[in-house]
Amino acid sequence: MCLKKDGGGKRTMRKILAAGMLLCVVTQSVCGCGRQQTEMEDQLHIGVAFYNQSDTFLDELGVCLKEQLQELETEDFETMMTIRDAAGSQRTQDDQVKELIDAGCNVLCVNLVDRADPSEIIDLAREKDVPIIFFNREPVAEDMMQWDQLYYVGADARQSGTMQGELAVDLIQNREQVDRNRDGKIQYVVLEGEAGHQDALLRTESAVDTLKSHGIVLEKLSYGIANWNRAQAQNRMLQMISQHQSKIELVLANNDDMALGAIDAYEKLNYTASALPVFLGIDGTEVGLEAVLQEKLAGTVYNDKEAQAEAIVNLAAALVLGEGMMEKMEFENERYIFCSYYKVTKDTVQNFLPQKKAY
Repeated sequence: MCLKKDGGGKRTMRKILAAGMLLCVVTQSVCGCGRQQTEMEDQLHIGVAFYNQSDTFLDELGVCLKEQLQELETEDFETMMTIRDAAGSQRTQDDQVKELIDAGCNVLCVNLVDRADPSEIIDLAREKDVPIIFFNREPVAEDMMQWDQLYYVGADARQSGTMQGELAVDLIQNREQVDRNRDGKIQYVVLEGEAGHQDALLRTESAVDTLKSHGIVLEKLSYGIANWNRAQAQNRMLQMISQHQSKIELVLANNDDMALGAIDAYEKLNYTASALPVFLGIDGTEVGLEAVLQEKLAGTVYNDKEAQAEAIVNLAAALVLGEGMMEKMEFENERYIFCSYYKVTKDTVQNFLPQKKAY
């Protein structure tokens, strides 16, 4: 379902499933779309609820969702997408989900504000028999068992942290200048996404564990919660620089925006290139990839938004078209689809940049 890039850096799109879905529209006389207000087998109306669309990665994922949905549309199969942005409020998102259901959406795609509080959304959807595909922010396992029409599409946060750690190991082992003070230890700081957020905790934990497992001696100087946000990361980084001055040798950020915010802090203080730490991000957003290309960011971990969008849209179509199509989906534990991350360095970044930006 979630495929690797080939040697030429081109994405291998899974068209077979999509073609099968369109064939199913023609051949099936009865489909599984008996949802409130939308009973036609030739229509897919997806309601997308974002926790906060100001998040750079999610904004780019939203574009991919639209592109994937358009690819499914034919004269015989109509597709629609309605998007709502909760701007960080779970109460707002609960209300928006009700609006999406009332508007006739026959599949919900929900990026939870609070991954531990999906019950109202689940109850609303179950009452109207509208399946939910959670994405990017994984509900706790117990909540996924509340109903048999709940699914999740995303990526393994631990894998992204492990890969970020591997990028750091490679840099430390091959570039003596990373350990600027030559004390045999790497002084580092962490910029974390959200307090207590599963992905933030797993990304940080697995990155640090990977460094230690490769024999890298670490000294943690500080950390800051920056809520995945570039401006907040700049402020947190300025505070850490004021405390530790030029001692910081490595900055591990839970996403690219926070890594770029850290770079902004050093640029604001006019640090010379030789005094800068190594910066590593996660997500492979367009701005993050450009920063790798410009060698401001030493590396990032690509969060495959294209594969995730493809999986979400194909799953949504399968849910509408019926059980026969569901058998073509590849699940883990019957409910989950996970897409792989990929390491990105200056040597491989061209493979991940949008074609129009590759140069």
